[in-house]
Amino acid sequence: MTDQPPFLSGQLLLSMPGMGDDRFDRAVIAMCAHDDESALGIVVNHIRGDVDARGLMDQLDIDHSEMDDAPVYSGGPVEPARGFVVHSTDYEGQGTLNVANRWSLTATLDILRDIGAGKGPKHWLIALGYTGWGEGQLEGELTRHGWMNVPGEQEIIFDTPVETRWPRAFEVAGIDVSLLSATSGRA
Repeated sequence: MTDQPPFLSGQLLLSMPGMGDDRFDRAVIAMCAHDDESALGIVVNHIRGDVDARGLMDQLDIDHSEMDDAPVYSGGPVEPARGFVVHSTDYEGQGTLNVANRWSLTATLDILRDIGAGKGPKHWLIALGYTGWGEGQLEGELTRHGWMNVPGEQEIIFDTPVETRWPRAFEVAGIDVSLLSATSGRA
């Protein structure tokens, strides 16, 4: 047994039923960074109702004439006004973080300009905010009821309809969500 923490970059973190935090109800989090000191992920299945991609680009005065509209996701409760783009690895811009060769994360305006001009990555989603954990916090949460990590699959993030991402991620891990319970047993 090792004392090394489970480095989850490139994996999906799934909230379990009954975890008790409505902000993460049925959440699928693309884990983008995880080391000894902190962890950062983006929720990829909670859509914001107050803005879409074109509306956001209008607010930022970015031309979007060469792109289709798309939802904007609530990436998490930390810094909800800060933007992030989770995208396929076929694009690299200023500050792009390649996440285990599964997807990339960029948080600069140049990617939005490139997406709007039709020169961005093939697959992308825009999120406002992120999920974050301090040193040892995520490791502690993983030992209690609430989270499960599964292999990070691009198809879940980019090709699966948003309303089925949570059950699909469990299915890829061999788990039928209809068998999950919101309460735990006692021995």
